[in-house]
Amino acid sequence: MIRCVSCGEEYEDDEVIYNCKKCGSVLEVEVEVDVPKSTFEGRRDNLWKYKECLPVDASKRVSLDEGGTPFCRCEKLGKELGIDLYVKVEGSNPTGSFKDRGMTIGMTKAMMLGVDTVGCASTGNTSASLAAYAARAGLRCAVFLPAGKVALGKLAQAMFHGAEVFSINGNFDEALEAMTQLAREKYLYLLNSINPFRLEGQKTIGYEIVHDLGWESPDRIVLPVGNAGNISAIWKGITEFHNAGFMDDVPMMTGIQAEGACPIANAFRDKTMDMTPVENPETIATAIRIGAPVSAVKALRAMYDSN
Repeated sequence: MIRCVSCGEEYEDDEVIYNCKKCGSVLEVEVEVDVPKSTFEGRRDNLWKYKECLPVDASKRVSLDEGGTPFCRCEKLGKELGIDLYVKVEGSNPTGSFKDRGMTIGMTKAMMLGVDTVGCASTGNTSASLAAYAARAGLRCAVFLPAGKVALGKLAQAMFHGAEVFSINGNFDEALEAMTQLAREKYLYLLNSINPFRLEGQKTIGYEIVHDLGWESPDRIVLPVGNAGNISAIWKGITEFHNAGFMDDVPMMTGIQAEGACPIANAFRDKTMDMTPVENPETIATAIRIGAPVSAVKALRAMYDSN
């Protein structure tokens, strides 16, 4: 079941939909974890070890062996800060980012739906990941990138994997708006984080953190925020395992934005759910140079609910 996070309107899993038809808000896939935590033991250490908690048919998976990334204790820096500090090394995924987690689920869903073309707007990592997984699945891939605002290494990955890459005269938000319109006109299946199935893969970061800590919650999870899908997804994974009784506590979720692209940080500072987009976002951190995050309501809910 797909549910609107704002008004609660429900949709069937096989409906291709990106926003609520009733109120226009973002959507979330409803998942109930109904297996014991011992189910996950003794399996290959990748994302699919949690297949019972994922809303796609695992027998049809499109995978590059993503997930199961290192969870490293940073003893020297932790000692300097006076905390027990761990880092989840998502750069160890096949194309070098956490986006691979989302793409394995999103691409598997695309295959289940029988689509022939997938697409995304990107600041870099999403396009690299989508192109690789589309190549794995044998699907056509289209990518919109903001002109001159993407790291060359990430652009190269998308091109090497055969994506059709288009440069847009505008920022990421404008590129996403154009790609979303093509998806609504059914020219392609959109795999940006506005697609609720994308985030079902990324929630496994939360699963793995809890599992790696021996079914204990960390005090806090800190991560950068661009389009706001990842912080939302990790919180979803954490709450699913908490609701299943696998852990007693939940962490505080903390999102970090650059000063020149911080609409969610501004809303959180003002203690509101109403985000005001940044019209011309700027930061040298290209992956989070986003002024109108599509998952802002989910991210703010995660931070408020966990504080």
